[in-house]
Amino acid sequence: MTLTALVQRIGCAALCLTLALAPLKAQQTPPAQGQPADQRRPAEARPPGEGLPRLPPDATTRHKLDLPGRSLEFSSTAGTIRLFDAASGAPQADMAFIAYAKEGAQIRDRPVTFVFNGGPGYASGWLHLGALGPWRLNMGGEAARPSAPPALEPNPETWLDFTDLVFLDPAGTGYSRILGGDDVRKSLWSTNGDVTSLAVTIRRWVQANGRELSPKFILGESYGGFRAPKIAHVLQTDQGVGVNGLVLVSPVLDFARFNATGSVLSYVARLPSFAATARERKGPITRESLREVETYASGEFLSDLMKGVNDAPTLDRLSRRVADLTGLDYALVRRLGGRVSADVFAREINRPEGRVSSMYDGNATGLDPNPFSTRNTAEDQLRLGLHAPITQAMVELYRTRLNWVVENGRYQFQNEQAGRQWDRGHNPEAVNDLRSAMALDPKMGVLVAHGLTDLVTPFFETRMVLDQIFLTGSAERLRFETYAGGHMFYSRDEARKLFRADGERLVGRP
Repeated sequence: MTLTALVQRIGCAALCLTLALAPLKAQQTPPAQGQPADQRRPAEARPPGEGLPRLPPDATTRHKLDLPGRSLEFSSTAGTIRLFDAASGAPQADMAFIAYAKEGAQIRDRPVTFVFNGGPGYASGWLHLGALGPWRLNMGGEAARPSAPPALEPNPETWLDFTDLVFLDPAGTGYSRILGGDDVRKSLWSTNGDVTSLAVTIRRWVQANGRELSPKFILGESYGGFRAPKIAHVLQTDQGVGVNGLVLVSPVLDFARFNATGSVLSYVARLPSFAATARERKGPITRESLREVETYASGEFLSDLMKGVNDAPTLDRLSRRVADLTGLDYALVRRLGGRVSADVFAREINRPEGRVSSMYDGNATGLDPNPFSTRNTAEDQLRLGLHAPITQAMVELYRTRLNWVVENGRYQFQNEQAGRQWDRGHNPEAVNDLRSAMALDPKMGVLVAHGLTDLVTPFFETRMVLDQIFLTGSAERLRFETYAGGHMFYSRDEARKLFRADGERLVGRP
């Protein structure tokens, strides 16, 4: 889900993890709805980490949902997979998961999709309750406020119709917990350690549930879209698990190229999203309606930026065009040399109304607590407005529908400590992993999905990155889709429907 600028140092030592001594067994006969299944592992075999509450045994329940035009029967399993150090055998993490499997499907042919959000430091609640899972939390409009009721409803756009779903929470998020000391924590909160732990968890789940023959997909949002190609490559080359396809939702694929201080490419990348935000206030938008903005941004705008800040006629020309496209005051844009940051845009576009745009959707706004300040001091309305409802909805889901209750334990929807302490390293990028994974497996398909008014991970940035990847085979192998909306575009009903259709198209490819 959501993104910070903190990423892992590429090249840190990967966390070495192995199978637990007693492998998990797939639940074959789930109980009736609302009743816990037979425990797959006795509690005595799961000693808690020092000072941590005991996690319950895995629990499986059965459910039936009446959805428009169909009835959906499925089982759900909530539990954990314990990871160990290869050398010492010491436990290092309990990785929490929630798995949904459609009843009556043949697992040999049934696809399974592994899902996680980003941050780093976020659990998978955004995608779980916003887009893919069988139950959904309203995330649009007035729902983005802390006191909004966390009421779950059946999700007509669930992906469970065409793929089983396994939602994974990285170490230190959700109910996943780190059992080792500082060295383990530092490794898990790093690019390579994070990728390895999730790859091992996926491989362990596949083996425990007999899904070796199932088509496998990986879906990650935001920083999860950064880690997804890396996980796929590790699964292919180290864990011995093939991946049929990737879904990258609002990803960042190259932090260094676009996010360096003063990078002219960052201004190029964000200008189409600024224009999309301004234009959507007047009516519906599509990417086609923004083509001339993309052409200007990567052409004349980039050329003028490269001329520097000492050419007055160029600055005048550039500033007038940027002001026209963004709806910002020309005097402000000229004072900034035509170089408008996302934070400034989010603040200034709504200043007359005393509101501030969310960085995660330029047209989702919140009240400005300090309207006369020169700085933007507002909390992000979309991201933090939904923090409490999603957290409470996930706790309710675990307790009343999945029958998996953690006594005295906290569900960490966002772990700010992980985000702050993430080992960023230098030149972090996932482009080479994506390129290598696709080259290694010519049958792998990729869907990249973006919202047009996302100011955090602008769609045009990813489009420019993908244009530098030489693609062999059918153009359908790598699809780039955009929707009206922001970072979590699926909070909008129409975008969520289109996204589901595009996901089904990927999963159903030959």
